[in-house]
Amino acid sequence: MTLSRLLVGLVFVFSAFVKGVDPLGTAYKIEDYFVAFGTDWANGMALSLAVFLCAFEFTIGISMLFKIRMKITSGLLLATMIFFTLLTFNDALFEPVPDCGCFGDALKLTNWQTFYKNIVLIVFVGYLFIRRKEYDNRISVPAQSVVAVSVFIIFSMFSIYNLRHLPMIDFTKWKVGTQVLSDKAIESQTFVSYRNAKTKEVKEFLSPDYPWSDSIWMSEWRFVGQRVVTDEEQVGLDLFIEDESGNDFTKDVLLAEKMMVITIPDISEVSHDDLLKIVRLQHDLQQIDIRLTILSGSIPDEMDALRDILNNDSEIYFSDATVLKTMVRSNPGIIVFANGRLIKKWHYRDIPEREEVVNILRVNKIN
Repeated sequence: MTLSRLLVGLVFVFSAFVKGVDPLGTAYKIEDYFVAFGTDWANGMALSLAVFLCAFEFTIGISMLFKIRMKITSGLLLATMIFFTLLTFNDALFEPVPDCGCFGDALKLTNWQTFYKNIVLIVFVGYLFIRRKEYDNRISVPAQSVVAVSVFIIFSMFSIYNLRHLPMIDFTKWKVGTQVLSDKAIESQTFVSYRNAKTKEVKEFLSPDYPWSDSIWMSEWRFVGQRVVTDEEQVGLDLFIEDESGNDFTKDVLLAEKMMVITIPDISEVSHDDLLKIVRLQHDLQQIDIRLTILSGSIPDEMDALRDILNNDSEIYFSDATVLKTMVRSNPGIIVFANGRLIKKWHYRDIPEREEVVNILRVNKIN
């Protein structure tokens, strides 16, 4: 009985932590589910729901580990497991989303692996629920309630902090120090896949030969993934950078000796004040020998306002918004690359001063 309780508690704590440390990534996954089930009208609630669910899952896990309000905890746990077991069974059969994201970006499981994992867990959870009345705790019931509520509030604040800045632990492929592209990489073909939000039809295109500049088409189709076909290994990380004509600038940007990239997945969600921060950063960097490039997931016409503010002094290229959201959990986000290696990332709330950028380059021995 103790082994079952500890196992289930640790799984829930781990699952909640790796998702709660990256609430924006969790919200993106919830949005995928909303779109897949035709409830994308609820996308505006995805972020709040992500914070709530992660805090709820963490509280359940801690409560199980420390035997807090076990009758209520075991009941909530069983209800949660039944719901997610049914959901993941549907995922495994029909694949409305390619990855359920139950362990965030920390541990990737296929939909069938996730379902089998839940089948094993629900056996332990059912056993705990049956024997829920046998647990005792020397702490009074009111005190246990206070502990549970405190855990929920503290973990919610933890997730919100990671949301307002960058995740304390980066589980994505775009973590600091990653060699994102090798200068030995050869020419390759990039294929992008999109799913129709209504019919669920999936189409694959050879990039850039797909209607990425058609705003009507883009509103009806959702990015699923990319694959790179090449005769030799390259890192690349699913990023394809192009200009308005579809010309490939991926190597030019990522393999630059010193490059600061401003990522803007969706220009419509960026406030005027935040655009002005980019202008001030651009002005500060003019005194440093470093290139500045803007990568946008919006269509070219939507970038005209930013071009006007920047007086056309900056390079503006385009990439898939989903990839940009993965690169840095911020809109806009700031990344420094040097010879294909990711050196540093910032949230727009923590936009760096000129001296900080200089120090980053100096520490990494980039002249």
